[in-house]
Amino acid sequence: MTKHIARKRFGQHFLIDQSIIYNIIKSAHLRRDDYVVEIGPGLGALTHPLLKELDQLTLIELDRDLIHYWQQQTQYNNQITIVESDVLKVDFNQFPDHFRLIGNLPYNISTPLLFHLSMSADKWRDAHFMLQKEVVDRLTATPGSRDYSRLTVMMSYRYHLEHLFDVPPTAFDPPPKVMSAIVRLIPKSVDMLTARNEEHFATVVMEAFSQRRKMLRSTLKKWVKEDQWEQLAIDPQRRAETLSVDEFIKLSNFLCGTE
Repeated sequence: MTKHIARKRFGQHFLIDQSIIYNIIKSAHLRRDDYVVEIGPGLGALTHPLLKELDQLTLIELDRDLIHYWQQQTQYNNQITIVESDVLKVDFNQFPDHFRLIGNLPYNISTPLLFHLSMSADKWRDAHFMLQKEVVDRLTATPGSRDYSRLTVMMSYRYHLEHLFDVPPTAFDPPPKVMSAIVRLIPKSVDMLTARNEEHFATVVMEAFSQRRKMLRSTLKKWVKEDQWEQLAIDPQRRAETLSVDEFIKLSNFLCGTE
């Protein structure tokens, strides 16, 4: 194909740094028989090396030009499966149990995609993603820090998260205006997910962070009566960003029990 021009509407930034590619694959600890799904293969900077390590690889791609490119790579006919779709519309439950995920995610959809993947987290083993560093900092933040947010709480509830290493803009073509980073996500086992009602838990977390600088007494006044804070052993003058994931679980479970 003629040179592919990265498309802004797809958030395309193609990885070109071979040392970064090597480190991503090394970090994933792949086995030849792993069932791996790559999100957004692009022109294959990561895909071609992956195919040297794996017996098979499933690619999720939306760009028709890139789909055509992969359909022309006949040397991989027995190795690759192409899913032609917007990744936010893919039902990840269709893949075999314990499948693995990898990809340089489009930064403009990374957060909704992480929430979308949570719906199938009991099916997959782990994920190694390239994300905007700002997002990775939020994912791995600790209570009380500047980056701690609703995203931190919701993802930390569902996953073990590890910031592996940073990636500079010069590793891409075209270079993005931000730093990137590699993060590892490993879904937590079901017995570690102790929220009595996960939908209720998500709503409480969202409400608590809805006005970040306000005290819990204010943001959760519809949910928690003044005399209930003492039963919870949580100071109502605290802000959402100071509560640990376990404290949010405790809060949600308590409210479920009083309804």
